[in-house]
Amino acid sequence: MLWSRFNCFLFMTQYLHPKYWLSWIGIGFLWLSSQLPWRWQMRVGGSIGSLLHALLVKRRKVCLTNLRIAFPEKSESEHESLCKAHFVSLGKGLFDASFSWWGRSEALRPLSHIEGLENLENALSKNRPIIFLSSHFTSLEVSGSIIADRLDSCFVFRPHQNALLNHISIKRREARFGRTIAKDSIKDMIRVLKQGIAVWYAPDQNFRGKNHIMTPFFGVDAPTNPATPRLAKLSNALVIPIFCTRSEADPRPGYTLHIMQALENFPGDDINDDTIRTNKIVEQQILAYPDQYLWTHKRYKGCKIDGVDIYQ
Repeated sequence: MLWSRFNCFLFMTQYLHPKYWLSWIGIGFLWLSSQLPWRWQMRVGGSIGSLLHALLVKRRKVCLTNLRIAFPEKSESEHESLCKAHFVSLGKGLFDASFSWWGRSEALRPLSHIEGLENLENALSKNRPIIFLSSHFTSLEVSGSIIADRLDSCFVFRPHQNALLNHISIKRREARFGRTIAKDSIKDMIRVLKQGIAVWYAPDQNFRGKNHIMTPFFGVDAPTNPATPRLAKLSNALVIPIFCTRSEADPRPGYTLHIMQALENFPGDDINDDTIRTNKIVEQQILAYPDQYLWTHKRYKGCKIDGVDIYQ
């Protein structure tokens, strides 16, 4: 008990430093917002997203660059329109996360829907570990809550550079999802998979680790994490692609977790082919809901076209 109180004291003194004050204000705002009716959250989130579109000039340029690569057939005005829609979705995504972390479970459950539940049930009947192959849609935090309501699972995350935000996000995810593992802890992922715990994993972002491979993403080679087929091979796990989307339209407003069939003949004999295959799956998901994917991320960071840095 005394040790616990001492750790609590250290936590409070460490994060009361002035450099965290703005973070505390943001956290407090998101906590308060999570207590609002859901449609109010979406209205406020959409307005914040529009404001971010106007203020975050560099991220807006990143978004437009990504959209030009992914949708070369669209006009510049269509790219601009999709960019604005994405920032609106991004603003709502902040409230999705806060709702998932601090919102009342009885308020979230009626807004949670599943498509393809039979695919999960079929996989569970095979008594093998499960890897949920996810991707960075703006409502991805909600997918953790939906999954955790149905089976024992573990959430793989990227540590945040802000120590306070990293601490809060880990604690809230563990409270709502059950377990968390940092994205570089491959041994821990294999261990929990062999224990029969499903692992939620989203390897679709830029990855420049020593084992990265260059594979096409919307036709342009990007540094890609090849860990999914390796994890599946080492743990004998089934890989089930999933993604979570948001809709405010009746008759079924809220969040839909899309569960696809477990990948057949995966992993194969070639890790490059396997990674290209998972990239293609993410592309198909994006094409269905293009505004809800995280386009502000530098997916092609360090890559060049005709000798020029893509994000220059």
